[in-house]
Amino acid sequence: MKSSAKLRSLLWILPLLLTAAPAFAAEAAAEDAPHSMSVLETILHGGPLIIMIWICILATSVVMVTFIIQLFLTLRNDVLAPPALVAALQNSIAAGNYQEAWEICRANKAYVANVLGGVLERIGRGKDAVETSLIEYGQKEAQLLRTKNSYLSVIGVIAPMIGLLGTVIGMMGAFAVLGQSGVADPRQLALRIGEVLMATASGLFIAIPAFIFYYFFRNRTAIVLVHADDKLNRLTEDIPFAELAGLKIGENFDAGAGAPVAGASVSRKVSMALTTNCPVCNGAIQAGQNPCPHCGATLDWA
Repeated sequence: MKSSAKLRSLLWILPLLLTAAPAFAAEAAAEDAPHSMSVLETILHGGPLIIMIWICILATSVVMVTFIIQLFLTLRNDVLAPPALVAALQNSIAAGNYQEAWEICRANKAYVANVLGGVLERIGRGKDAVETSLIEYGQKEAQLLRTKNSYLSVIGVIAPMIGLLGTVIGMMGAFAVLGQSGVADPRQLALRIGEVLMATASGLFIAIPAFIFYYFFRNRTAIVLVHADDKLNRLTEDIPFAELAGLKIGENFDAGAGAPVAGASVSRKVSMALTTNCPVCNGAIQAGQNPCPHCGATLDWA
């Protein structure tokens, strides 16, 4: 009788235990579950080395975005060869005002102005010297543009290496935890592995767009340089080089030996039988006329 009474009491308690068991299991799991950490908490948990690596990753990303914005603003046709600047240079060169064109180039910092300014300084040396100058100054200015773009390639190489450094340091911490507590504390091991994956992913997140924009801007640079060089060739193709021999443009402006120089000694003897042009200004005059009605020079008629 006693055993049957105990059996009945156990059968009565068993449903209650089965009902309460899931609640107790959920509470125990909640107590043992790891506390979810934010990205900032994960970085700070990594220690000074991990923090320094993340600072480098952040600085690299800021530099990458800065170069991308700068190249987007620079590599444009209207920046390398502004239409207003090209029109002003074309008007000055067509009028023969090469010194004025050089001054316009000096006042501007566009690609066309920097190249043409150096070319005009050699205009008195002939066509070959001008063509050589176009190539020389063009390559110099183009190299400056390509150098800015090459920094994106450098960032694309460095960023994964910074992430890899964070990976190595994180794995060292993970193995240290594994060596101290074995597999008894999987939470700390998982946290260390999470730090490793975050550093690696961040480096790749910077490197991938850096390489994409590097190749994009490399092709863009070639396109805008072709456009700017075409404008330069059009500006210089009609220059009468044979007539400008000895002409010096730039700081030491000199119109050349064939131009009249103020105050120079000029012969004023004129033959009444052979000429009716003033020897000073080359204006048409009548034989025996004195002074010259054009320049006012006193002539000595032979």
